[in-house]
Amino acid sequence: MEANEHQQALGKIIAKAWADEGFKQQFIENPAEILNAEGISVPEGMKVSVVEDTAACMHIILPVSPDIEMDGAALNSVAGGGSCCGGSCSSCWDEAQ
Repeated sequence: MEANEHQQALGKIIAKAWADEGFKQQFIENPAEILNAEGISVPEGMKVSVVEDTAACMHIILPVSPDIEMDGAALNSVAGGGSCCGGSCSSCWDEAQ
């Protein structure tokens, strides 16, 4: 699955979790099963966690650092461009509406 397809599939899972409390609980309790069922492959042995933001708590995910060195210009272009989540967070959804 390519990155764009992955983000679209994840976006559908998130939208379904927002609309269906039972599905959301399944996703929180067993995310790898839900991801696999929705076409997002989870490697054997990989731990997957789902956390939910609340009005009182916001989670920020720090991705694994790429194994590359960036100069100042490259770092600035990454830091200043694109969405933070690939379009799957509530802020991106709000902007798309």
